[in-house]
Amino acid sequence: MASLLRRYAGALVLVCGGSLLHAAPPPPPEDGVTATSVTIGQSAAFSGPASDLGNDYRNGALAYFEYVNGQGGVHGRKIVLKSLDDGYEPSRTVTNTKKFVDEERVFALFGYVGTPTSLAAKPYFVSGKLPFFGAFTGADALRNPPNRYVFNVRASYEAEMQAMVAQLARVGISRIAVFYQNDAYGQAGLDAAEKAFAKNKLKAVAYGAVERNTTEVAKAVATIAKADPQAVLMVSAYKSCAVFIREMQKAGANPQFLNLSFVGARSLATELGEAGRGVVVAQVVPFPWNVGSTVVKEYQRIFGAYNGKPEFSFTSLEGFIAAKLFVEGLRRAGPGPKLTRENFIAALESAGTLDLGGFSVSFGPDDRGGSRFVELTIITKNGGFMR
Repeated sequence: MASLLRRYAGALVLVCGGSLLHAAPPPPPEDGVTATSVTIGQSAAFSGPASDLGNDYRNGALAYFEYVNGQGGVHGRKIVLKSLDDGYEPSRTVTNTKKFVDEERVFALFGYVGTPTSLAAKPYFVSGKLPFFGAFTGADALRNPPNRYVFNVRASYEAEMQAMVAQLARVGISRIAVFYQNDAYGQAGLDAAEKAFAKNKLKAVAYGAVERNTTEVAKAVATIAKADPQAVLMVSAYKSCAVFIREMQKAGANPQFLNLSFVGARSLATELGEAGRGVVVAQVVPFPWNVGSTVVKEYQRIFGAYNGKPEFSFTSLEGFIAAKLFVEGLRRAGPGPKLTRENFIAALESAGTLDLGGFSVSFGPDDRGGSRFVELTIITKNGGFMR
């Protein structure tokens, strides 16, 4: 009798087990994920006066993604980066983002360039519940309050401005003007500057604006030159900043010029030529020529192999670092069906502080700030950089 009951129980387990298998099939794969790939989308400036920013960032990221793909990918999945040009115009960013979310159905959005463009994309990645990773902006609007889907890699504009204004205050410079882009990026930079002024008990002596994607700086030059500042904080992209600096010099004004990292240091130096000597640019990644840094040494090796004879830059290094961190998130999310957007978010959110080779980032449920690294650099007479 006992033997009969055991046989019956075994049969019942098999029947129930089979029934459960049929009743609960495995969940469908996450958007953008197949057994062999994970696809992500990038909208950035690949044309127009900010194109160097998008191209440099993308090249740095692609170098690392291709390196990882060459090693077999992440848990057997290769990373596919789809990039669309928005010319640094928010309306085009919206079109691109809708395509990524609704048509391409990518896993995540990666490496968007700019504040107004990133903010234009925000309603779509929030409603679609897509990770928005490594945007090339330090705007507070993507940091506070922390958004579940946003992962910043670079330090904030507030941290950059504080570093620049504090340095000016230390050397006794108090007459400071602000040249800014008349959009969300410019406003983010202005807000950061005002906080830095307040912290150092200073006030701006003049403000001058330029429209996005233009170099019409005559009014700003006239206003700021008249105020006779000792220094000018600059919140725009490389072409407009270069024209502003040259026109100020032509007007007989030669204050200390200081730029946020978004300007694109290499491109600014190229645009300025000899006029760039002594111009300060804040940086949010390590010095790309410092092989004493583990992550820089890795960047030079991999980026060099990917590009043949590369021109190292802060922007391509930032793209490389962002890609490296994104890959770490994929690894931590797990293999097979474990790779979901929610698992990716949870993996990074619970990671705490991550060391990427001498460059640290940190995340948490209430922390999407990423790195706190800021360093000031100066353009040299030959268009290089010194710290």
